Amino acid sequence: MTTSLDRDALLIGTTWQAPATDSVIEVISPHSEEVVARVPEGSTADIDAAVAAAREAFDHGPWPRMSPDERIEVVQKLSGLYAAKLDEMATVISTEMGSPISFSTLAQAPAPWMQIEAFLGIAREFPWEDVRPGVLGGEVMVRHEPVGVVAAIPPWNVPQFTVLSKVIPALLTGCTVVVKPAPETPLDTYLLADLLIEAGVPEGVVSIVAGGREVGEHLVRHPGIDKVAFTGSTAAGRKIGAICGEQLKRCSLELGGKSAAIVLDDADLTSVVEGMKFLGVMNSGQACVAQTRILVSRDRHDEVAEALAEGIGSMVVGDPLDPATEIGPMVAKRQQERVSSYIEIGQQEGARLLTGGTDRPDGLDTGWYVRPTVFAGVDNSMRIAREEIFGPVLSVIAYDDVDDAVRIANDSDYGLAGTVWTADRDAGLDVARRVRTGTYGVNTYTMDFAAPFGGFKASGVGREFGPEGLSQYTELKAVYLGESAAGAEG
Repeated sequence: MTTSLDRDALLIGTTWQAPATDSVIEVISPHSEEVVARVPEGSTADIDAAVAAAREAFDHGPWPRMSPDERIEVVQKLSGLYAAKLDEMATVISTEMGSPISFSTLAQAPAPWMQIEAFLGIAREFPWEDVRPGVLGGEVMVRHEPVGVVAAIPPWNVPQFTVLSKVIPALLTGCTVVVKPAPETPLDTYLLADLLIEAGVPEGVVSIVAGGREVGEHLVRHPGIDKVAFTGSTAAGRKIGAICGEQLKRCSLELGGKSAAIVLDDADLTSVVEGMKFLGVMNSGQACVAQTRILVSRDRHDEVAEALAEGIGSMVVGDPLDPATEIGPMVAKRQQERVSSYIEIGQQEGARLLTGGTDRPDGLDTGWYVRPTVFAGVDNSMRIAREEIFGPVLSVIAYDDVDDAVRIANDSDYGLAGTVWTADRDAGLDVARRVRTGTYGVNTYTMDFAAPFGGFKASGVGREFGPEGLSQYTELKAVYLGESAAGAEG
């Protein structure tokens, strides 16, 4: 049976081409557990063809040799086309991976478009060539040149958000790109591919080949790749980093998180609960920046934990395409089983289950659902407090004083995000300065595309967004100019 979302070709070098094999990816609805689309499963031969096209386009094609303004013009056209497809993109993402449509229309679709606009503004002001006085006399020009052929490997949880955080800066800097989407979420990249072609991205510049781990590793190891940009698990990131290290290949790795929300005693409880209903279980908990450790003073532990349990436990679980749904299914059966196993581990470790658990949500006979879950009395040494669960599971942890709260927040292998909740902004800022994470929020959390995003420790290497994110796709070249013309005349 065919569906309206089926595809039969791969984007190789910005043109549609037949795949090298007959292998197919069946995209399964996490809600109905039925096939919603079939698309080609890329092979290593398809990757070879894509890298060859990207290599030819970078080494001999016009794209890297265009002026920044010429590339900006193409990406600006892409932005206009993308803006007209936001509703369709949101529906596709919710269909393929189960994100609640309310979250997809709020973030999954518009945030990638906002990235495009932000990077366009950054590129217009970026110092592509900077002439400075030399210490030894004369002048030095510092040039930002494209890093080369980029392998972009996004995950399934926020597929467009993560793919465009790589593709757009790569394009603006003059790189060529081979994208390897996750096999769970290939459909949104087909919509992106159509827009790239319509925007006039030249032949060879972008390829999109969906596939599994073998295909991804082949891409990472490929000698034609100059840089790997990856978002995903820390375990996979370590392996990619090791391969890139062996080959002296550039890489940026945006990995896992186990972020802590520190609730100070003067915090407004209603704001905390409403904040955690979004920040703690956004995208049904499938978010690397989710605030899953809730740190509360011993005096307020029970009060905050019970309020969180009431708020999180009352969230609507159901069909991701229903606008009323707040918690959708996990992306796959294996993810449902993983999250459920952590809930069992938490109970075995002695944490107190306040709401949720491993029982299937009422009225949902099919679908890979997990009830939103809150544990109280969690010790930071427990596995549910140390390991990334990637589901709607929160752990409430007691601290003795602010110093102890900061210590617990920092007692983690990860350092991606975090928040502090307080009526005293200066006190919040003091905490923000002491917690070792790449991003932080006082009474809120967001990713502002003008600022760098990334993590400390096992949360990754490198940064995305802001001028810092654009520069990740450039190499620096120093050109020694000697005396300036004015100096020589004088």
